[in-house]
Amino acid sequence: MEKVGRSNHTTVTSFILLGLFKHPELQILFFFMFLLIYTITIIGNSLIIIVTVHSSFYTPMYFFLRVLSFVDISTSLVVVPKMLMNFLSQDKSISYTGCAAQMYFLIFLAAAESYLLVAMAYDRYVAIFSPLRYTIVMNRRVCLTLVLLSFLTGNFVSVVQTAWVFKSPFCGPNKINYFFCDISPLIILLCTETSLYELQAMITTILAVFIPFSVIVLSYIFIISRILTTPSANGRYKTFRTCSSHLTVLMIYYGSGSLIYLKPKFGYPHDVKKVLALVYTTVTPMLNPIIYSLRNKDVDRILRTMVRKVRER
Repeated sequence: MEKVGRSNHTTVTSFILLGLFKHPELQILFFFMFLLIYTITIIGNSLIIIVTVHSSFYTPMYFFLRVLSFVDISTSLVVVPKMLMNFLSQDKSISYTGCAAQMYFLIFLAAAESYLLVAMAYDRYVAIFSPLRYTIVMNRRVCLTLVLLSFLTGNFVSVVQTAWVFKSPFCGPNKINYFFCDISPLIILLCTETSLYELQAMITTILAVFIPFSVIVLSYIFIISRILTTPSANGRYKTFRTCSSHLTVLMIYYGSGSLIYLKPKFGYPHDVKKVLALVYTTVTPMLNPIIYSLRNKDVDRILRTMVRKVRER
């Protein structure tokens, strides 16, 4: 850090990430544990992208799944590699620019995924309530527009949040009690009053988390109510099982995010926030391909075909 003579704060040129856990003797164990999670995340989501490119999966649902898998891979790439390096390295620093970039991309991807999940819920709603008009309503243009809106919304939220934090001076010390650059640990280091920012962060959380989650839950309520009228008991069971799995992942994802960002400066102990952050940055991206696709019979069939062809070579 570089001292500034005319002010009471310091110019921060880099930050030090204190990491996830304060147990030096377990760093190697944590490294291999999160390396395994990271590997499963990358392989699982990559398989979804590869498999759903197959011509028989040219449907809006699988188009959204490909985009979701891309977002999950990107989220892991933003957070996990640096975390893995810090498990093994004594140098846990990250540059000022690198910290701002990490925060921007993480918020951008998280907000984009939030609205992408809304688009996926809308897709399921149309498929169940308007099956005859499904291909007309959910045409290529509509799907691309929904994805574009998700990314534009994510970009807007991220630019506002990141610019607000990094336009303010940091008082020092430059140690971040976290494993990546995020709002919660960074605003504690700011020299300025943050009450207005916390209000803005709460409003953003409502717009990017609570409203999308409420829309998704409402859509599933309508879907489940429609399913109850289905005469086939087996069909009702399968749909309920799928809906419950999806809702479980959604509650984990949205719940952990809202608990962190509703009270970014205080609210919860740092260790609790770290665990919550782990959920939506590492656990959920690993679970998404399992919950959304790998239990799908069509995906399973194509995967088996691909494995069989590889073995025959």
